[in-house]
Amino acid sequence: MSKNNTFTAVALITSLFFIWGFALNLNPILIPHLKKACQLSDFQSSLIDSASYIAYFLLPIPAAQFMKKYGYKGGIIIGLLLFSVGALLFYPAAAVRNYAFFLSALFVVFSGMAFLETAANPLITLIGDPKGATQRINFSQSFNGLAATVAPLMGGTFILSGKTLTAAEEKGMSAAQLNEYLNKEASSVQVPFLVISIVVFLVTIMVWRTTFPVVKEESSDEVLDEKRSLGSRIAELLKDRKLMSGVLAIFFYVGGQACVTSFFIRFSEKVAQISEKDASQIYLPLAFAGFMAGRFIGTFLMKYFSPVKLLVTYSIINIFLIILAVNLSGMAAVYTLMAVWFFMSIMFPTIFSLSIRDLGAKTKLGSSLVIMGIVGGAIMPPVMGRISDASNIQLSYLVPGVSFIMILWFAVNNLKVKKVAIVAGH
Repeated sequence: MSKNNTFTAVALITSLFFIWGFALNLNPILIPHLKKACQLSDFQSSLIDSASYIAYFLLPIPAAQFMKKYGYKGGIIIGLLLFSVGALLFYPAAAVRNYAFFLSALFVVFSGMAFLETAANPLITLIGDPKGATQRINFSQSFNGLAATVAPLMGGTFILSGKTLTAAEEKGMSAAQLNEYLNKEASSVQVPFLVISIVVFLVTIMVWRTTFPVVKEESSDEVLDEKRSLGSRIAELLKDRKLMSGVLAIFFYVGGQACVTSFFIRFSEKVAQISEKDASQIYLPLAFAGFMAGRFIGTFLMKYFSPVKLLVTYSIINIFLIILAVNLSGMAAVYTLMAVWFFMSIMFPTIFSLSIRDLGAKTKLGSSLVIMGIVGGAIMPPVMGRISDASNIQLSYLVPGVSFIMILWFAVNNLKVKKVAIVAGH
């Protein structure tokens, strides 16, 4: 394979990291937006996360089995097509203003993302010089972080109107006026998601036309292990307490991250009277920038401190930050909550790496099980939404506080681990 083809393949795979990072971080925009457009409760709006993250529970193993037969390129093409179709479905969903239709479209988008993540993370390490594998995946992951900062800015600009009706304003409207307002709100997602669909489809064509290297990544031990039935291999891994505690920790981390992120705009509006435009275009991007900074600073600190001890420290700090955010008021509460992003930054890759260490030939299947733990992002936001509806959005932030307590428990149980090979993560 020529150097030019290798460069093109790496560039295309790197673009996938940006694409799924962009989609994932549009959820904090879609939750308050569809809450208005479809007149939802906090619980109902949280189902946006549920429709998104449930795909990560259902599809990692089928995606891995698909790619075992059809290769990484086939998996990427299927993932991109699903993504493009799901984004296109937002157009008719907005036209009929049907929330179930929106959720179905999101599930299709994130089904595509499950394929993309299953393929792109290992493939970027296998293309090119093996010595540069770590550098390549970290470079590609930086585009995922860039997307996390850009998505709320773009979403806030092109999707959020900045106008939220008060109860009195809504009551003062006629049925026709209210319907016109709601239709206009819903329609604002049509053009942005149509553009996303077209861009992703063009990337699909480019991937299809690009020659990817034939990669061989299975060791003889892996080949022997994979001759056993999938059921027996999964049953064996389910008995691995270290791996299962990691799956549980990932469940609570992703659930907590989804809760902190998805309800941030609502939190800012209710606690500090920040407009949805300012929350999405100023404060949320700053929080994500803190997340990116935390990744770089955390990686640097790991040269001098144990990653597990950092995980313990960051978990404790976030527990206290959540307690403060629940009890403070105004901008102090908002700034305190924004600091949580910085200390979440190292959690996913550290937990992931601790979970799959020493699995040997079972690493791939074990990794798929850990990825399935991402389903926490589908389950915990609705719990938070229920609490918010029953009390208030500020008190509901105790839910991610529980997440950080569980991560602290996981980290304390791994304090004896001296070295951790950190992998890329959310």
